[in-house]
Amino acid sequence: MGRWETGTRAKLHDAAMRLFTENGYDQTTAADIAAAVGVTERTFFRHFVDKREVLFDAQEEVTQLLIRGVREAAGTGPLEIAVGGVVTLSSFFHDERREFDRVRQRLIDATPALEERERLKLAGLAATVHAELLARGATEPAATLAAESAITVFRTAIIQWISEGETRSFAELTTQTLASLRALSASD
Repeated sequence: MGRWETGTRAKLHDAAMRLFTENGYDQTTAADIAAAVGVTERTFFRHFVDKREVLFDAQEEVTQLLIRGVREAAGTGPLEIAVGGVVTLSSFFHDERREFDRVRQRLIDATPALEERERLKLAGLAATVHAELLARGATEPAATLAAESAITVFRTAIIQWISEGETRSFAELTTQTLASLRALSASD
């Protein structure tokens, strides 16, 4: 079995997604994924901490984009800055990725352990935005409210973006979701 072939991580990722979809997440083991690619299980664990991380391996990239977006946001208010950071994720959530994220979300929705991991990752993003807002001079409770609201906007936009038949861009959906949030708060 080969171990250091170029592209092994991508092959493991693709095989895992195929097996998760065909056999179910819980029924697929790391050994199954490795075997599908022709590598050892140990090689799988050199690339992924566990099989859940196949679905969450982009977290660091998303976090870094979000940090950069919040730091570079031109807004003056904490909510505007926080959502400005979320809008920068459009470079990540592009049309070529939409179908993968639809499949990913179906797997998460069908598996309680993955739903829990998703909630933890979203909480981590909120904490990151919160820290960046504080660093930009926001005060409490505005920093907390803006960070949590921005992640709510993010999650709402993603759910719309991956829905069947949706063609609007992630940036467009984020902007529209923020407008809906503002309209809701203004009506109260």
